[in-house]
Amino acid sequence: MITFIPLTGFLGAGKTTTMTAAALALQEQGRKVAVITNDQGVELVDTKLVRSQLDAVAEVTGGCFCCKFEDLVEAIVALVASDDVDTVIAEAVGSCTDLQATVVRPLRQYYGEQMVVAPLTTVVDPLRFLAFDRAAQRGEPESDLSYLFCRQLTEADVIAVNKLDTIKPDKAADLLARLRTDYPNAAVVGYCATGGDHLPELLGAWGGQPGNEAVDLDIDYDRYAAAEAQLAWMNQELDLAAVDGSFDATAWARAVLEHLSTWAKDNDSLIGHAKLTVETGGEDFAKLSVTGAGEEPSLDRAAQSTATSARAVVNARVACEPDDLDRAVQDAVTAADQAHGVTSSATTPVSFKPGYPRPVHRLAAAGA
Repeated sequence: MITFIPLTGFLGAGKTTTMTAAALALQEQGRKVAVITNDQGVELVDTKLVRSQLDAVAEVTGGCFCCKFEDLVEAIVALVASDDVDTVIAEAVGSCTDLQATVVRPLRQYYGEQMVVAPLTTVVDPLRFLAFDRAAQRGEPESDLSYLFCRQLTEADVIAVNKLDTIKPDKAADLLARLRTDYPNAAVVGYCATGGDHLPELLGAWGGQPGNEAVDLDIDYDRYAAAEAQLAWMNQELDLAAVDGSFDATAWARAVLEHLSTWAKDNDSLIGHAKLTVETGGEDFAKLSVTGAGEEPSLDRAAQSTATSARAVVNARVACEPDDLDRAVQDAVTAADQAHGVTSSATTPVSFKPGYPRPVHRLAAAGA
């Protein structure tokens, strides 16, 4: 019997880091674990990083799990068949919601004899939660993105508050207590995926009973679609070459993301996430990310040596128009090239806005 663990949560919450850390922890317990990444586009930065740490990895691209349901099932079947897997962890697109009805219940109904579907887990960045909450406290109208964020919390069986090290302990305790009050059907767990603090509590929550299995999410698909359409999505590849000698791939990537982060702050554009890998040859690569306008990039992995040439991949999800994101990334790359002695050639920008979500299945709760 296969165990399937579904993760959701807003862009930048740390789903991939959570998924990878959990997979490694479960493997230490003797489980054979595979993971599945998911995105509206192709060429995923996260998949590269995950494959550097785990053997059994698949991806579903070109749409969310609900709209690519059969692709998800095929990925699960292929992983189980090829790698003798007993546990699959999958992270949905960060702008996706309504997964109880469109993914969890269909899997239980149509494949319940082959797999156990664990409680749906929503991964939360506390700083993102507090930012949306401050806007509400100021009396601002609820934005479509805030609406989407709240729907992700409302349908969760487990609310997994990641990055607790980014806020003070007293604020962390208050936040966890508030979430337990506001979402009584969910188990609320606080942890830090990067350091592993309290990760066993999250793993334990996956063995609990779903709290929202019999509850239909009240969701307005027009608002859901509007929220997704606020974000421009870019996946772009670049070939890099040193002008003279070699260059520092990690420093170049940091410069790109710093420039993009500053641009987003100056233009009041929310960053869902911006991630960048630079492959310098063989298994060596740098990976950095930024999840807030004006924030400093975080380093997930540094390149081990300088390079004369490299291949970079940019994944950016920013609340702006696609043409604006294309120009912003182009300007960021140009600035990094000039600062670090690099020439770059890129594929044609392909920023886009997701289409209207159209799930393959949408099942009501039993008895509803």
